[in-house]
Amino acid sequence: MLGRVRKTFTYMDKGMFLPIYKTLVRPHMEYAIQAWSPFLQKDIMKLERVQRRATKLVPELADLPYPDRLKELQLTTLEERRIRGDMIEVYKLMHGLDKVNAGEEFLRMETGANMQRTRGHALKLQKPRHRLHRRNQFFTSRVVDHWNQLPSEVVLSKNTNTFKNRYDKHVRTLRRGSIP
Repeated sequence: MLGRVRKTFTYMDKGMFLPIYKTLVRPHMEYAIQAWSPFLQKDIMKLERVQRRATKLVPELADLPYPDRLKELQLTTLEERRIRGDMIEVYKLMHGLDKVNAGEEFLRMETGANMQRTRGHALKLQKPRHRLHRRNQFFTSRVVDHWNQLPSEVVLSKNTNTFKNRYDKHVRTLRRGSIP
């Protein structure tokens, strides 16, 4: 798809690039990402390489380093988008907004005596134990640490849009290096 975009448009500025990239290219890389999310570094880099090449389509940004191109275009890495998508999906599951049987294993929250010893929000998840390392990359395992580290105000949002806004604000705060 990126090749088609490159052949179709002879010139592209920032204003043209963003809607074209977000509607034609990125959906191919993120389709059902919560189900098949890559965990091998080589696979993660293959996906990121597509976005890296795509951002070079904007001539005035082509000479900048990749992180600077992302900043100029107000994009994030695909890995950050995958984590955000995972957190949105967990929010929906925890609040009953998705009609999916998440299974007993996933929805076990730390309660009772365990909750007294933990910090953070009241919707903490327990990390399931697995015999095989590969199983740790399944959705029900890979999201637990990220979810449990979120502050209460994010996790206990009233609706999905509020969750997204608060999550984005939390991530920006962390990225700047300050403590929320």
